[in-house]
This record gives sequence, structure tokens and C-alpha cells, in this order.
Amino acid sequence: MTTAALTGDYTLDIARTRIGFVARHTIGPKVRGRFEEFEGRAHLDGDDPSKSNVELTIQAGSIQTHNPQRDEMLRGRFLNLAGHPAITFVSTAARQIGATTFELTGDLTIRGVTRPITVTLDRIGAEHDPQGGVRLRFTGGATINRKDWGVASIAAAGLVGKKVVLELDVAAIRRI
Repeated sequence: MTTAALTGDYTLDIARTRIGFVARHTIGPKVRGRFEEFEGRAHLDGDDPSKSNVELTIQAGSIQTHNPQRDEMLRGRFLNLAGHPAITFVSTAARQIGATTFELTGDLTIRGVTRPITVTLDRIGAEHDPQGGVRLRFTGGATINRKDWGVASIAAAGLVGKKVVLELDVAAIRRI
């Protein structure tokens, strides 16, 4: 499908989307995790990708690393779930940098702190959905410094590297 044919409004296909992260641990293997609860929408303008936009809301309490003690520490001391239950991303700019590669720049809010980031996404699939719409697949991510969002003064944070890789495997559906 051509990029122009993909123009429209999309919602995340929650069952086929993974929003994860990887952080270096100083005394063990990398810590890998994901978020289980999120929602998002996008508008793709295939004729002028710069007019495209994305909004994503992640429920911070849905973080999962398969280690209950670590998950509770992440929810409390790292993400401050009590004061900031959601992580959000709202795009401010979009551009196509290759035949199927896009950059989204936007505001990422974690712990009530908003900072700009750029996410690179590769479109790896576009197909007609059995219900008459279109399904898109993107993979990509960004690397952030956790200190930029106030996750710096926590004693246990010294065991976790400053850089966190955000990993996205996204499916979005445009309904007709």
C-alpha cells in the first residue's frame, strides 16, 4: 500500500501492541519490562506526513518486569504512581525520513515532568483488516536519560544505568 492510501485516523490495537523498556543494571543482566495498560490514537497524513500526529497514554501502574518486588519499587519510588498515575506522549512534529521510516518528536511526561523526545519508527506492515479497515505495524523506539524526568535522587537508582531504551512494537487500526 502506498503511504497516501494509509491516510486516516487510527487507534492502537492493544492486543497486538507492546510498549517496553530495557535498562542496564550494574550488578546483573539488563532489566526488561513492559506496560500492560495503555491507549493511543494517531492521525496519519500519507500525502504530507508532517501533518500526522500521535497521542499515547500509559498507565504507569501496569509496569511489569516479572519481579514483584522490583515492580513495586518502580511503581512507587521510580514512577511515583501515587502522584502521577499516567505516562503520556503527545507528538509535536512528524517527518518521513525514509520510504517506511518516520520520526515523531513530541512531549513525553513521566512523574509530572515533560521533556521532548524523538522516536524513530519503521513501518513493517500494512494490510487490510478482516473488518474492512487497515492495520499498520511499526517498530522502533528511543533512548532517554531517566534523570531528565527526575528519577535521579533515589538510592536504588544507582544500580540502574541512566539510559533507558524505550521499545515499541505497535499495531494500529483504521476502521472504515
